[in-house]
Amino acid sequence: MENTLEHWGPVCASVGVATAVAGLAATYYIAKMPDPTCIPPVDLDNQSHILEDGSRTSKLVPVDAKYKPLYEGVETFYDIFQRGIEKSGNGPFLGTRSGPSQEYVWLSYQETYDQSVAFGSWMLQQGIQSRSETIIGIFSQNRAEWVITEKACVAYSMVPVALYDTLGDDAVTFIINQTNMPLIVCDVSEKVNKILNMVSQGEDRALKMIVIMNGIDDVDTELAKKVNVKVVTFQEALETGGSKLKPVAPPAPEDLALICYTSGTTGNPKGVMITYKQAMAQITGLSINDYHYRVFDKNDVHLSYLPLAHMYERIGQQCLTMEGARIGFFRGDVKLLLDDLQTLKPTIFFSVPRLLNRIYDKVLAGVKGSKIKTMLFNWAIASKEKELKKYVIRRDSIWDKIVFKKIQALFGGRVDLIITGSAPLEAEVLTFFRCAVGCVILEAYGQTESVAAVTIGVPGDYHAGAVGPPMPYNYIKLFDAPEYGYFTKDNQGEVCAKGVTISSGYYKDPVKTAETFDKDGWLHTGDIGQWLPNGTLKIIDRKKNLFKLSQGEYVAPEKVELVYIRSSFVAQAFVEGDSLQPYVMSVIVPDEEVLMAWAKSKEITGSFQDLCKSESVKTMILLDIQKIGREAGLKGFELTKDIVVRSELFSVENGLLTPTFKNKRPQLRSFFKNDIAALYKKHQGSSS
Repeated sequence: MENTLEHWGPVCASVGVATAVAGLAATYYIAKMPDPTCIPPVDLDNQSHILEDGSRTSKLVPVDAKYKPLYEGVETFYDIFQRGIEKSGNGPFLGTRSGPSQEYVWLSYQETYDQSVAFGSWMLQQGIQSRSETIIGIFSQNRAEWVITEKACVAYSMVPVALYDTLGDDAVTFIINQTNMPLIVCDVSEKVNKILNMVSQGEDRALKMIVIMNGIDDVDTELAKKVNVKVVTFQEALETGGSKLKPVAPPAPEDLALICYTSGTTGNPKGVMITYKQAMAQITGLSINDYHYRVFDKNDVHLSYLPLAHMYERIGQQCLTMEGARIGFFRGDVKLLLDDLQTLKPTIFFSVPRLLNRIYDKVLAGVKGSKIKTMLFNWAIASKEKELKKYVIRRDSIWDKIVFKKIQALFGGRVDLIITGSAPLEAEVLTFFRCAVGCVILEAYGQTESVAAVTIGVPGDYHAGAVGPPMPYNYIKLFDAPEYGYFTKDNQGEVCAKGVTISSGYYKDPVKTAETFDKDGWLHTGDIGQWLPNGTLKIIDRKKNLFKLSQGEYVAPEKVELVYIRSSFVAQAFVEGDSLQPYVMSVIVPDEEVLMAWAKSKEITGSFQDLCKSESVKTMILLDIQKIGREAGLKGFELTKDIVVRSELFSVENGLLTPTFKNKRPQLRSFFKNDIAALYKKHQGSSS
């Protein structure tokens, strides 16, 4: 089986009469199913408490429950790591893979601890102080040294701050200056040299040392000397620190655990301050939620590919570390992710909709064009969806053997739990993966300021389209947004969150803190939500991204984009409006594989780039997304009037996607400003 999405083909083998007979047998077997295996922990028709002020809270804990740690004495990340060493029996912890034919090589829990203490001791030997005011930078992709550095900071009460490329040079410089970090740990020489150039172009800074994980050969050592910054290798720091260890000085629950800078879209990034108590409350809430389905243990395995610079991956790793599980790292290239998945064979998978959507599109392409395959595929989904509604979650049915085996193999074949977040996942896609992968899949909703999730789906809930009830120890309240036509009397409004997991504000920025956190402690998310009758939350709009057209109609572009990417021809979409016009325009990046297959079937020749320039291709895609839009119930003003077709994908590298693969709207708006203007000029005078 091919290991990349680009080359992965049909997932359903050719079937004939024998397979159809097997399908009939499967239908009979399902009618004789065993007892349910996943009973929901709460009434699925009534999933949240309604309080007197109109806010809601989780039913997984008593309505007036005060936060307490999940395990006695486990109140910081340092305590989590100590528990992980014990629970694992000093088993494997951090895994690294060097090539496509290589297996993972593991550091044990104790080896990781020893290295973290050695690195922390080295920092103290350099004169860095062990206190919560000391901030250490980490500028690296996910890898073992990233985690070792973080745990060194934790062991000596320092505060780790992640830097990442997509922040941009100005933002990275701003963070270095604002935090007065004396040390940055980098993975490669390119980042070291970038930091050195920033230092050389500015005033005197606190930064005095850089540690590089890879070799020092390509580092500009002359520039380092010139700007008085010491550069050493990670291995050298470990050896020097290990020769004279310093006593650890673990933090207290109220201490600052980390500062997580949000990339933002305009202005300087904001540093979200998170204490250990806030982070531990998030971990406790997630554990309370997930333990109703399964208990994590040392046999669990996780593939780390979502950025450690963000709370989603950071908190997930802490949950697994607490139970002594293993964490393997991807090789740094998302194109190789499936190969890493199939080698590591994780049991837990944190994902984002973009990856799941791409796999789903490939699956549909694999069955499209064959009536028998399509019939069998739909039959299998319908049958397993019936199982979901009986709370039966498995991958050993006949449907798994004859239809879903290859899909499950993409994830390594033994995933028990998938959590997805950062953007909405279409209900159809979510239901498909629940059926095809045969595991619990939970959607979570939140943001950095809420230490990751404020809501998450309940295990066993087979409904799709919502993001679940509030997390334990969190409160959700909707506030009127009259300027956009949303009112709490209709169970709609801006989503606001409050509770022990909510950040106390932005680092050294009281003005922006006051803009986001009101005087009563409510975090204003900027998202528009709706309470569903069963007590779960649905995100229906993004307040900050809404734009108004000339007739006064508001458009939520993210909602429209999610509809347009349902087209098999569309890989990515960007929807834009003009307040002087009554309709929207769009930029479309086609799915290369689907478009090339379509062209071949129509006997059209040319490269993918040539097809993207073709007026006939443009018209075909435009008509297709307009048709899909009407079928999805989009209003007339939400149906794009015209499109620009581009061959280059939006990506993190070209600055058009965030690290969590969301559209960077201001950057896209600026990048395609002339293209969108040309479309409006072309249709000038048209009213619909």
